[in-house]
Amino acid sequence: MIWDAEARGLLGPGKEIVEATSGNTGIALAYVAAARGIPLTLTMPETMSVERRKLLLAFGAKLVLTEGARGMPGAVAKAEEIAASQPDRYVLLQQFKNPANPDIHEKTTGPEIWDDTDGGVDIFVSGVGTGGTITGVSRFIKKIKGKPILSVAVEPAASPILTQTRAREPLKPAPHKIQGIGAGFVPDVLDLSLVDDIEQVSNEEAILYARRLGSEEGILSGISSGAAVAVAVRLAKRPENSGKTIVVILPDSGERYLSTVLYEGLFDAQGKPA
Repeated sequence: MIWDAEARGLLGPGKEIVEATSGNTGIALAYVAAARGIPLTLTMPETMSVERRKLLLAFGAKLVLTEGARGMPGAVAKAEEIAASQPDRYVLLQQFKNPANPDIHEKTTGPEIWDDTDGGVDIFVSGVGTGGTITGVSRFIKKIKGKPILSVAVEPAASPILTQTRAREPLKPAPHKIQGIGAGFVPDVLDLSLVDDIEQVSNEEAILYARRLGSEEGILSGISSGAAVAVAVRLAKRPENSGKTIVVILPDSGERYLSTVLYEGLFDAQGKPA
């Protein structure tokens, strides 16, 4: 998104970036902005993990926390407010609306998956935050490579906005514990026509699978990774998927969740291993 803004002449000397984030995109923006000397302001719901906050500040970003109850819509609104206050100063990247988001996945993530599986991918599973990953990857494999894979979106059972949208039901966003997905609205960059199935995962199942990834596979991942793997395992158990190659995206590290519900109960009140 930074490359795109620079190429279009939106970002240059004297300009600053402002963006809403639940964490991961913000962290990426923060280290790129630091390396390139671009001032960065990020808005983020106060319910996101403290590790995320520390990482962003460590990279020199200015962090503005928004009311947790308002979720990502509240963070987006605050970023828009900041950008509008000084339009000649701020560049709002708008990851939920920016075509550069899915475009880069079409150009990089999709080809990587295709090459690494020798074109053998049959099912693609991805959590939906902005929807950029599932849109870009599906676009590349389905449209450019012409393979009719099954693209599966993962969302929180507690806030099933995508399911409600597809069923044309009233949208009822709600709080949940799977940080990074389930923004509470349908992002503009998400192309639901490329999504074949939408699977819901409870908070508890996502946490369980994230913990299992660490203890059984040696993969320290975040809660949304646990949600995605829960769905991948669910699909793998279906008889019709026997022998098929399932690719699942694990978008972040468990080190960003050490203070969260993901690792509750590991120590007793005296700080000793439980």
